[in-house]
Amino acid sequence: MDRHITFPDGRQVCPLGQGTYQMGRRRSEEIQALRRGIDLGLTLIDTAEMYGTEELVGEAVRECRNKAFIVSKVLPGNASYEGTKRACERSLQRLGTEYIDLYLLHWIGHYPFSETVRALAELQQEGKIRQWGMSNLDVADMEHILSLPHGKECAADQVLYNLRERGIEYDLIPWCGRHGIPVMAYTPLGEGRLRNHKTLVEIARRHDATPTQIMLAWVMRTQNVIAIPKASSIAHVEENARSLAIILTEEDLCDIDKAFPAPTRKIALAGW
Repeated sequence: MDRHITFPDGRQVCPLGQGTYQMGRRRSEEIQALRRGIDLGLTLIDTAEMYGTEELVGEAVRECRNKAFIVSKVLPGNASYEGTKRACERSLQRLGTEYIDLYLLHWIGHYPFSETVRALAELQQEGKIRQWGMSNLDVADMEHILSLPHGKECAADQVLYNLRERGIEYDLIPWCGRHGIPVMAYTPLGEGRLRNHKTLVEIARRHDATPTQIMLAWVMRTQNVIAIPKASSIAHVEENARSLAIILTEEDLCDIDKAFPAPTRKIALAGW
């Protein structure tokens, strides 16, 4: 199934990516898994200077850099104007690439957004990053970003989103949709704690699928959302990829809403 998410600059990616948080313990296997994911069309790979996986990602994509869409992040403690630029240079070096496809502020720190955004805009103009965005920002802070010089170039917001953490459905997902800003969902499987939930097991049975695939299909049901589950083995990557073919029915969605109710009011953003 040909499904894609379009970024503000027109770049398109599959709505299912590959996360690398807490990877690096089984380096060879993980590199093979990332490469298998790219072969299956899961070209977006998410890393960060905090994760310690940029060198691993760089090695995984070395022979197929033109196919990969690399996302990395600057730590808030490094996100001053000069610090953002230095952090990006270090990430480029570790990744072994001339550019990062999408570079994010990892979460809110004590430096003014205006400093960070100015640096990100200049990095983009210099060709060191293709696009930039935010992570762990709620609507009010995203509004602030868009009000800044170059702020309307913000290309993504990466936030926690899964069946147990649905707060962003109330306002952030609709807001991002109105502004053409893709939402990247980290921890879309809820750290694996929901795989035995009876509702998910039953829905998986209906689709001849696994609960993991149902959870990913649910996260990706919204046109503007990219799921980035970690997949450190080829078997997991292949399992995840099969979720792209699953279309949940109205009955499925109703059953999920009963088990994991949608928000009816504003909920503080979960995550970092």
